Amino acid sequence: MDAQAFGAMVARARKALNLTQRDLALAIDTGERFIVDLEAGKPTAQLGKALAAAHAVGIRLVDDRARS
Repeated sequence: MDAQAFGAMVARARKALNLTQRDLALAIDTGERFIVDLEAGKPTAQLGKALAAAHAVGIRLVDDRARS
């Protein structure tokens, strides 16, 4: 999965929860600009914040290799 696909997944999940980008930013204690950039697929070194955003909207990351 690339940054663009990950950002799109976060955006879909956020919208399904009827959250604004600002709501999500406040939920994970970050700026709205980070959420905008994340959802736009901008590569970022702030993996912790990206994972926190995913978790906040209910996305569980699973390593498919563990299933083999």
